[in-house]
Amino acid sequence: MTYSKEELRHAMLLYAVTDRAWTGEKTLYEQVEDALKGGVTCVQLREKNLDDEAFLKEALEIGALCRRYHVPFFINDNVEIAVKCSADGVHVGQDDMAAADVRRRVGPDMLIGVSAHSVEEALLAVKNGADCLGSGAVFATSTKTNTSVLPRKTLRAICDAVDVPVVAIGGITKSNMPELQTCGADGAALVSAIFSAKDIEAECRELRKIAEETFLK
Repeated sequence: MTYSKEELRHAMLLYAVTDRAWTGEKTLYEQVEDALKGGVTCVQLREKNLDDEAFLKEALEIGALCRRYHVPFFINDNVEIAVKCSADGVHVGQDDMAAADVRRRVGPDMLIGVSAHSVEEALLAVKNGADCLGSGAVFATSTKTNTSVLPRKTLRAICDAVDVPVVAIGGITKSNMPELQTCGADGAALVSAIFSAKDIEAECRELRKIAEETFLK
């Protein structure tokens, strides 16, 4: 599916990044469906430890689920898996494949998200074909231990410098999300705030309401 810039901007509102650390009572597929029922607007499948065969199988299943809910589906880091499962997008970090190389590999239609921690990184990513950016960590986070907190003024400067959607990421919860109201971002990407919840669907309903109050100006 092709997304306009405005549709993609809306998709950044409540962006779920998976983490299987909290699977057990439910499978990751079931957790993602609960999040979709609760109102997440984008799903990024993040798998650091699965082999490619298992990752592809999971990506095909969760990608089909996201299409049923008409929500964009991104693969984190693994460009080849993104191509093989016909994901809507792929998200890469600064230490992964360069955006220009990703664009050459995936062609003109797949969305590319890039992590950007400075205006310089943001502008280069967009120049090289990025359709959206993820910026953070906006708060201290346990998900990535080697990440420092991005100053709020830097996030604002990134958002002001580019004409593509920007999603804030890192340590965002129900209680601190409203602090991002004036940062210029289009939404929040969350990991543990979604997937560690006992009732993911109910939690996402609350998060969606807060996200709308915070980012839809």
